[in-house]
Amino acid sequence: MDRYTEQRLFSALARGAAALVVAVMILVVAVTIFRGGRVFLTDPAIAITPPGSRYMLEGDGGFLHAVLGSIFIVGPATVVSAVLAVSTAMYLQSDYSSERFSDAVNMFLNVLWGTPPIVYGVFVLTVIIAIGARTSLFFGIVAIAIFQYPIMTRYTDEALRSAPDAVRETTYGLGATRFETAVMTVRAALPGVIAGIIMGFARGIGDAATVLFTAGRSTNMPGGPFQGATTLPVLIFDQAMSFNAEVRSHAYAASFVLIVAVLSLIIVSKLLAGRYARYAPGGRHS
Repeated sequence: MDRYTEQRLFSALARGAAALVVAVMILVVAVTIFRGGRVFLTDPAIAITPPGSRYMLEGDGGFLHAVLGSIFIVGPATVVSAVLAVSTAMYLQSDYSSERFSDAVNMFLNVLWGTPPIVYGVFVLTVIIAIGARTSLFFGIVAIAIFQYPIMTRYTDEALRSAPDAVRETTYGLGATRFETAVMTVRAALPGVIAGIIMGFARGIGDAATVLFTAGRSTNMPGGPFQGATTLPVLIFDQAMSFNAEVRSHAYAASFVLIVAVLSLIIVSKLLAGRYARYAPGGRHS
C-alpha cells in the first residue's frame, strides 16, 4: 500500500467517524425532541406547575421544583466558579507565575477535568457526613462549583494564551501595572472566556451524579439553602424508572426542556463570542 492510498484510507476513516458521531448526536436530539416535545406541547404547564403530594406515584402536577432547583444550584455555582477560574487563569500567565508552575497546575486541572462527576459528589458527601450535616441546595452548589472549576479554568487559560502578545507589550509600554495588563488581556480574550463560562454552565446543568449525592432528590419546591432540592437530570433519572406511564412521559418532557436549554446556551455562547470579538485585536467591527 503506497502512501497516497494510506492517506485516502485514513481520510475516509476520519470522515466516517465524524459522520457517525454527528449521526448519533442528531438521533439522540431528534428522539428527545420528538417524544419529549410531543408531551411538552400537549401539556406545557408541567414545566411551571409544582408537583403534587404524590407526584412520583400519580404524576400529579409538574416539575417546576426541578427547574428551579437547576437554576438555584447551577446559577450560583457558575458565578463562584467563573470568578475563581478567571482569577486562576490570570495568575497562571507568565506575568505572575513561572512556566514550570503553570504547567504543573495545568496538568492538575486536566486530571480534574477528566475525573468523573460522581467522584466530586462522593467527595462532598464525605464532607457532609464528617461535619454531621445533611444534603441540601448549598452543598449541591459547592459540588457543582468544584466540578465546573477545572472546565472554566482550562478554557480561560487557553483563551488568555491565545491573546496577541501585542496587548501585553502595548499596555506595559504605556506604563500599566500587571493587574491592568491582565485585565486588558482578559478583554482581548473575552470571546473564549465567555465560551468557557457558558460551557461550564451547560456541563453543570446537565450533570446528575454530582447533585444526586449532595442536594438529594426532593420532590418538594426548594425551601432554602439548607433544604433538599433536585435538578432536571436527577428528576429525569427518577422518572424514567417509574412504573407510571404518565410519570415516564414527564421524563421525556423534562429531557426536552433540558436539551433545549443546553442547545440555547451553545447558541448564546456563539452569539456573545461574536458580539465581543469586536473588542479583541483583529476582531470584527460593526
